[in-house]
Amino acid sequence: MRRRLYRIRREFKRLWLNYIYQSLLATAVIFIILLLLNREHAVVIASIGATAFIVFTMPRNITAAPRRVIGGHIIGFLCGSAFAFIPHPTAIIAILVYSLAVGATIFLMVALDAEHPPAGGTALGVAITGFSVSVMVAVLTSSIALSLAHRFSKKFLKDLT
Repeated sequence: MRRRLYRIRREFKRLWLNYIYQSLLATAVIFIILLLLNREHAVVIASIGATAFIVFTMPRNITAAPRRVIGGHIIGFLCGSAFAFIPHPTAIIAILVYSLAVGATIFLMVALDAEHPPAGGTALGVAITGFSVSVMVAVLTSSIALSLAHRFSKKFLKDLT
């Protein structure tokens, strides 16, 4: 049977209050994080938004665990920073360097049991823009803030996907 686009999920009818609560909680946490960030941090804002989605809509998913959220973003930041130092004088070499940053991030996250898909975006963004202490602080504070919100509200959160 084909699922229609306009059809509301059955889970919504049962968990509608959680849908509202968890969306509002994600909104509040992201609002606070964005108050602390500026345009220089735009490189990681998208990946932090993706992390918020995982943390608040799939709180029981293994990729929402604090070890994976914080560890994954740290790995992404470190790989992105390392690859940003590789000279890339032409567009094709730059594309190769950026791709290698994401590939190395994936490899290390899997090897270190810290898989968190949005961290690939962190690696890509940092590889493109280069190392910055300010971005490092933004990545750490954002991932820690989301992990703390997840930890303290987990008993009230339901998987919505």
